[in-house]
Amino acid sequence: MASRSEPAAAPGSPQETAQLVLDLALSRRPTLGETRLVSIDGPAGSGKSTLAAGIAELDPGARVVHMDDLYDGWKGLGSVARQVSTLVRPLALGRAGFYRRYDWHRGEFAETVDVEPVPLLVLEGVGSGRAELATMITVLVWVTAPRPLRRERGLARDGEAVAPQWDGWMRQEDAHFATQRTAERADIVVDGTGDRPARRVTSG
Repeated sequence: MASRSEPAAAPGSPQETAQLVLDLALSRRPTLGETRLVSIDGPAGSGKSTLAAGIAELDPGARVVHMDDLYDGWKGLGSVARQVSTLVRPLALGRAGFYRRYDWHRGEFAETVDVEPVPLLVLEGVGSGRAELATMITVLVWVTAPRPLRRERGLARDGEAVAPQWDGWMRQEDAHFATQRTAERADIVVDGTGDRPARRVTSG
């Protein structure tokens, strides 16, 4: 919370949104062993990484894991379930989880990354709110933005040369979210353009 000497965050600001997510997570019991799991899902380029960074800034003890490190390249969304499983399921038993980090420059998996149990784990990226994890997720956040803006952001970050890969990725997302119905299961919905404040859509 902002101190008396600091101006309060404006409604809908990144700081306010991060605080909303963190407050909801801390108000609920741990769902992943002794860990609270915040999954920040939504299509690429919508603003998920920014929100995850904001939560980590508010709670320095939080561990952030990016789904980008788990995919097997541009076509890896459909095959990431095993990586998510080895990360999350051991944590539910109080043991360290792990995943293989994908090196996008080399185009192959690199080292194994261990993730010890922590009070708050933030899993950020497309597929982080997978339906099979529903009972393990403390708070599911859906971040969205208009498709042209998301594509523009992605190409600004990755370069115009990967436009075909980006378009293919967006088609994978469409199929994934149609099956997973992630947006319908979300606790909080975030407008990644910043035009509207985040809204909580579940109680409890």
